[in-house]
Amino acid sequence: MSLESVTTSIDDAVSDFFEPVATKVSEIVFYAVPVGDTELPLIVAWLVVAGLIFTGWFGLIQVRKFKLAIDVVRGKYDEKGSPGEVNHFQALTAAVSGTVGLGNIAGVAVAVSIGGPGATFWMILCGLLGMASKFVEVTLGVKYREEHEDGTVSGGPMHYLPKGLAERFGSGGAKFGKVLAVLASIMILFFGLFGGNLFQTNQSYAQVASTFGGEDGFMASSAGAVLFGLVVAALVGLVLLGGIRSIASVTSKLVPAMAGMYIVACLAVILVNVSAVPDAFQGIIKGAFEADGVAGGVIGALIVGFQRAAFSNEAGLGSAPIAHSAVKTKHPASEGLVALLEPFIDTVVICTMTALTIAIANPASWAEARAGEDVGGVTITSDAFETVLPWFPNLLTVAVLLFAFSTILTWGYYGLKAWTYLFGKSQTSEIIFKAIWSLFVVAGSLLSLDTLISLADSALFLLSVFNIIGLYLLAPIVKRELNSFLDFVRSRETQAAVGSGDPEDERESAKVV
Repeated sequence: MSLESVTTSIDDAVSDFFEPVATKVSEIVFYAVPVGDTELPLIVAWLVVAGLIFTGWFGLIQVRKFKLAIDVVRGKYDEKGSPGEVNHFQALTAAVSGTVGLGNIAGVAVAVSIGGPGATFWMILCGLLGMASKFVEVTLGVKYREEHEDGTVSGGPMHYLPKGLAERFGSGGAKFGKVLAVLASIMILFFGLFGGNLFQTNQSYAQVASTFGGEDGFMASSAGAVLFGLVVAALVGLVLLGGIRSIASVTSKLVPAMAGMYIVACLAVILVNVSAVPDAFQGIIKGAFEADGVAGGVIGALIVGFQRAAFSNEAGLGSAPIAHSAVKTKHPASEGLVALLEPFIDTVVICTMTALTIAIANPASWAEARAGEDVGGVTITSDAFETVLPWFPNLLTVAVLLFAFSTILTWGYYGLKAWTYLFGKSQTSEIIFKAIWSLFVVAGSLLSLDTLISLADSALFLLSVFNIIGLYLLAPIVKRELNSFLDFVRSRETQAAVGSGDPEDERESAKVV
């Protein structure tokens, strides 16, 4: 029996066993209510409403403190001797690498096909709201992180839910928080293995096999699949062995490079078709409020845009605080401010650039998709770039590989923290997890396991239910931490001013603070 027939048999057996479970769980998690001529998944409303509430609660913090967030990333308010493992920029790129991926390339294309160009407007709005949610959860992640004897740090919902709720509500809060923490850890681990690992490997392998030789090429064979899986697993394993410092070292170079490469390609298409830019923007604005001919009309465009943004930037889900918690800082809100840049980069910039490129290039495949034909999202995006850059499919392959690799790394770290919370932190426990993680990378090049990936998506968004309940209850603590950090900023700036801008005086002022 060939390897290909074995993997097909495994895929079929897993699908037959888990499909009823995946279908039922998906129906519950993504339960939708009729709104106009379309349906709104309540989980999307849950995420968007949280972003709206936190935006109001913290006085439009994503706008008022945007410049301050940039200054923090630049290291303007760093303090020597701060606990943690990585700097603000490295923590940001590590977290961004977990969200920027295939959804920014393929998912956006599907969104503007179903919801029309107007979905882009609502996607941007949801991304802006998500910045506030990200600020809240990451501030809590740093506030309640656990510092280990070896200098490493663990954070995330599995830590701030029990500790924070215990601080606010006593023993009852601690018990409730413990339940939420265990459930959150299970959801993170499950999604990590199947959505953050196996799916990423599977899709990147498919892109490589398609680009290099197609169905008749070596890469499309079982041997090619195994070779691809082993190479990726070896690279991932080497980086994971070094922990968050190693991951952050890679992502701090990889994320800016891949995002920059992708944005330059988008700008190339936009500049070549610069005369079409006004019409594209007009189509986006008009489509947002007059979405005639689009599934569900205006409400349909709104829902699809919100859904794409919520699925892309993971604001409110509780995953990103795990990476951000490793930052070197004495002020939790400082990293919360850094984190609000994450949805801006992921959704407002990269997703919007993809949508604009498609709208401006207007490839034939996009028109076919809007007419109801089954066209893959990657195909639409690739065709849009190919109108100006004939060699783009090769570049897209590189982009997909980089996006997938960085996602596997970051979710490997997330999964490790969930694993050690559930099964204990020891060298043996960590080695077992890293071995399992590497095996899933190899499996991803051979197996699709669509049913389990669907179940993993449900797990990820179920995580947001547990997480956001905690965010609402702990928001007053975040407010206190924000005020504390702003007091520190004012003190630092006052002392710098007294030093008349002299660098030596500013260094002495920093020591005093």
